[in-house]
Amino acid sequence: MKTSLLLAAMLIAAPVVHAQQIKRTPIPNSNFPISVAVSVPAGADTVYFSGVLPETTDGDTQAQTHSVLTRLKAALANEGLTFADVVSLRVFLVGDPRLDNKLDFKGLNASFGQFFGTAEQPNKPARTALQVVALPQPGALVEIDLIAARVKK
Repeated sequence: MKTSLLLAAMLIAAPVVHAQQIKRTPIPNSNFPISVAVSVPAGADTVYFSGVLPETTDGDTQAQTHSVLTRLKAALANEGLTFADVVSLRVFLVGDPRLDNKLDFKGLNASFGQFFGTAEQPNKPARTALQVVALPQPGALVEIDLIAARVKK
């Protein structure tokens, strides 16, 4: 009986432990819409999304990036997630023929900034962007894959 009472008293007095949150480390002195690092606590649900290509290959890097991010938004929603849950992205870019086959980083960021680091969605993921020779869809300039995470409550 004494052991049961002691155990009950310890459980009542035990501090409530809250789930750790996802930590995002901003780029110092910058409003660029990515984080230097994102830490996901143990026990969080992590969802990996395959690369997504644009709906159509009409348009430049900015237009195709917008298309890809719109498609990813729908994919996230299908899993009960939003862009606020995204912790990491990899962006594969083909050099734009209209820019002498150079990477259009400005076009990428113009669309990217509409989805991340905004007043409506301030969370900034870690991101890698690199230029590739080609993508599986002829005429595609952008492919993005991502990782999202949510802390269990």
